[in-house]
Amino acid sequence: MEKGTLVEFRVQGDRRLGVVDRPDGKTRWFVVDERGQSHSLAPRQITYTVNGQAYKPSEIASFIEQVKSYLDPSSLEVAWELLVEDAEAVTPSEMANLLFSESDPAFCYAAHCLLSDDKLYFKQKGDAYEARTAAQVAERKHQIEVEALKARGQQEFLARVEQALRGEAVEWQRHDRQRLEGLEKYATLLADVVRVGLNYDSLARAYPPSAPVLETMTMLGRPATPQGAFQLLIDLGWWNAHENLFLRRSSIPVQFPSKVVEVAQQRLDFPPTDLDANRLDLTHLKVYTIDDESTTEIDDGLSWELLLDGRERLWVHIADPTRWLIPEDDLDLEARKRGSTVYLPTGMIPMFPEVLATGPMSLVQGQVCCALSFGVVLDTTGAVEDYCIRTSFIKPTYRLTYEDVDEMLQLGVEAEPEIEAIATWARRRKSWRYNQGAISINMPEATIKVKGDDISIDILDDSSSRQLVAEMMILAGEVAARYGQVHKIPLPFRGQPQPELPPEEELLQLPAGFVRACAMRRCMPKSEMSITPVRHAGLGLDTYTQATSPIRRYSDLLTHFQLKAHLRGEVLPFSAEQLKEVMMTVTSTTQEVTMVERQTNRYWALEYLRRHPEQVWHVTVLMWLREDSNLALILLEDLGLQLPMSFRRSVSLGEQILVKVSHADPQKDSIQFQEIIYQEAQTANN
Repeated sequence: MEKGTLVEFRVQGDRRLGVVDRPDGKTRWFVVDERGQSHSLAPRQITYTVNGQAYKPSEIASFIEQVKSYLDPSSLEVAWELLVEDAEAVTPSEMANLLFSESDPAFCYAAHCLLSDDKLYFKQKGDAYEARTAAQVAERKHQIEVEALKARGQQEFLARVEQALRGEAVEWQRHDRQRLEGLEKYATLLADVVRVGLNYDSLARAYPPSAPVLETMTMLGRPATPQGAFQLLIDLGWWNAHENLFLRRSSIPVQFPSKVVEVAQQRLDFPPTDLDANRLDLTHLKVYTIDDESTTEIDDGLSWELLLDGRERLWVHIADPTRWLIPEDDLDLEARKRGSTVYLPTGMIPMFPEVLATGPMSLVQGQVCCALSFGVVLDTTGAVEDYCIRTSFIKPTYRLTYEDVDEMLQLGVEAEPEIEAIATWARRRKSWRYNQGAISINMPEATIKVKGDDISIDILDDSSSRQLVAEMMILAGEVAARYGQVHKIPLPFRGQPQPELPPEEELLQLPAGFVRACAMRRCMPKSEMSITPVRHAGLGLDTYTQATSPIRRYSDLLTHFQLKAHLRGEVLPFSAEQLKEVMMTVTSTTQEVTMVERQTNRYWALEYLRRHPEQVWHVTVLMWLREDSNLALILLEDLGLQLPMSFRRSVSLGEQILVKVSHADPQKDSIQFQEIIYQEAQTANN
């Protein structure tokens, strides 16, 4: 190659011209560009050679200016139309003659630039360029339009993102939502930090982003990690800082399908025929519904009745949601898919649409309601002496809170002797169950509520009213199971194997109270479901099923379907095998619900503690998690929370100490406490 030859080469993709100066070894050449910079080029790096004359680096700029006036891409379309029919290939020199009727170096180089930049009409084939077919050009035009639309869409999306980041209201478009929903799915992987114990780095390695997510995060200059996606969604106002990732990661539906909502409204507007035409009229009885003040799904009520023979009958009235649905209809299948109502600190996700669940399905004060009523006569020991199960009409008299009932029991309200009578039977009933081997494990239970940005944690008080209600619900469950056992009805029976508790002398060596209860709790086997009766050791019952929350638990709804069909003398809606299959599905779903509830409660517990770093907490050392490394489970007595703590000294089980939170990160599910001495505690509390 001669000195002074003008050549084209690329620097990081950019077109550049240079003049050959001298050889560099056997095959390479030193080339000087218009800036005076020297480049060592191999022959393959040279993309075009300008023939016809020698140049100096100082002449490159004027050459480029001369070429620029001929760089009109639209001129290629005319050339293509002339060449396409014969499918001819042309060199830059031939194209220069065709376009400009000239073949001087500047014209030839202009033709080269047009052809090499063209993505539509010509494709390179060696040193020449071949005209694409008409079909290929049409397809290329379509691709270019699509790419242009995509680029415009990206720019518009970026503009809306900037608007959202400034805190302004944004009207997100359909394609925006698709992008953001992809980010949502990726961000929910953060739940695995808690669920399977991954850290952020290993999580990002285990779950690389999808192509659309990677494109979005790269376009916005954000790290393409689950944490990066989470933070972006918060910054955009799409999510809040405490988005429930556990719920989003689960398969639990938050909204009802429009079809289900429509069916629920139709049932409300046009009630179906009541299949239970022979309901027992119990509207003359006083009916007490007892719940927390915030409860909206009221599914149980209690009555007391004095019989003519002097005996007393207890009535447990249970809401009758099956009055409004039939097995396998839209409402039933949706409830089955959900498994149960989900209770979270931020609110509940109902099993049935609220228009039914809090309306005609509930036992509403002052209204005649359909119910499934369990009438029970107990003997003097508290054992079931006689019982009946009837579909009924009731008219709830009073809607009471647990606090109302506790006050009535303390004051001995003469106008409501029924409450005292029910409480007396509940105490007798509890005594009977413990004589049958029931096991009592009393550990404080925290209830966490979140309203707006406020978090409150209270201990669920095991009051007389709560014990009263619990005993009546257990009683109804035993009666339902007995009926199923006697009549050989497949039901979702619930049992619990007999636990192998530590020997009494070993238990007595542990501090009484929470430590001993915690040791016993560790020995309690999980409850199990069966379509045939099985003993429930924890409750002290030979047979038991849950039947008292059919608006909130699908297994209870199954019990109602089966019992009511048998009471009507009809074929059972579920055979033993069908029931078993449905129960397996529901059990899997409810386990997921339980996990989400537990994880969400723990998140808000840690967030509450994070917000109170200076608060001094009284804690009790409950049990060792890893005694060799001084890792124990502690109980924050004021909150009813059980959390891990690493100690720097030897401590004893049952020891009561004072601690403060030194670190809490609810998203990472991590918390650390530091023990403080009494003087520090006084200073902190003052």
